[in-house]
Amino acid sequence: MAKADYYDLLGASRDASEDDLKKAYRKLAMQYHPDRNPDDQAAEQKFKEISEAYHVLSDKEKRAAYDRFGHAAFDGASGGPGAGGFDFGTSFADVFDDLFGDFMGGGQRRGGRRQPARGADLRYNMEITLEDAYNGKQATIRVPGTVNCESCGGSGARAGTRPSACGTCGGAGKVRAQQGFFTIERTCPTCQGAGQVIADPCPNCRGAGRVQKEKSLSVNIPTGVEDGTRIRLAGEGEAGARGAPPGDLYIFLSVEPHPIFQRDAKHVHCRVPIPMTTAALGGAVEVPTVGGSRARVTVPAGTQSGHQFRLRGKGMPALRGAGHGDMYIEVAVETPVNLSKRQKELLKQFNEQGGSRPTSPESEGFFAKVKELWEDLKD
Repeated sequence: MAKADYYDLLGASRDASEDDLKKAYRKLAMQYHPDRNPDDQAAEQKFKEISEAYHVLSDKEKRAAYDRFGHAAFDGASGGPGAGGFDFGTSFADVFDDLFGDFMGGGQRRGGRRQPARGADLRYNMEITLEDAYNGKQATIRVPGTVNCESCGGSGARAGTRPSACGTCGGAGKVRAQQGFFTIERTCPTCQGAGQVIADPCPNCRGAGRVQKEKSLSVNIPTGVEDGTRIRLAGEGEAGARGAPPGDLYIFLSVEPHPIFQRDAKHVHCRVPIPMTTAALGGAVEVPTVGGSRARVTVPAGTQSGHQFRLRGKGMPALRGAGHGDMYIEVAVETPVNLSKRQKELLKQFNEQGGSRPTSPESEGFFAKVKELWEDLKD
């Protein structure tokens, strides 16, 4: 019986790209995989055929030979340029690892033994004041973690010696076992995938290649940082295993609540109490700013509680940008307490002369609305 055309088996055209072939095979392999079709001989045979087709067409030289000679290119009797059969067990393992290696952790193993794992990332929570966020800050922190052992340079072997290739896997970090027509790869049980064994461990780190040590690091906090800002210090995380790259350190900033100022992005709000006389007669008040200076605010006569004044450029600096936000001053008119006898007499005279009614626009508007409501109820 003549063998089916490889392109027909994959449902691909002869000018299909490598990506198109890979997508076609991946789809069919998932459909006809024996694990999804137990005890189905037809599906198993189909799976073998499409795997053989992809094994040939995914190789540029084999594909060129197939395009020129067809199946004869791989028929040893024909003397074609690619004489030799298809070793399904070995070849399928390579094909499957190429396509599905990302799901099986193959990214670290492809092209040789599994590479040592990169060091873990670390997190450090740091609290700063609003003034620190305004001015910026150079801070020193101490971070516990692991670093490469100085005695062995991170190799894990005693100084003057080196790790040797694992005798079980030959340095590959993985071993293969035949199960039916499958070749299964597993992490080497002797070296745990490292491909190397340490006959004479370093006495300082006991073969780990890493030791616990607290590091002192300098952190530059830029101006304008906000609550939740993350700063990354590359390579300052946990040391990698046996010379692998270290992880990173991430510093998460939190800004402490301020007793006077409330922040809104790059703007700042401040509530300032003023005397009743200043609100009624007008005047000026001095208010603090986040930057540490003072600003003078002119209060017009008749200012009501809750009125806001805007001070341009007195807010927070923009993070990684130019300029500052604004500062908003909200005045709160205070009612005097603990009045002297004379003060009480003056206020009574003021009230008897009807001073509060024509000069209190908010209460005048409120009672006008109440009057309208009562009239509506009478009707």
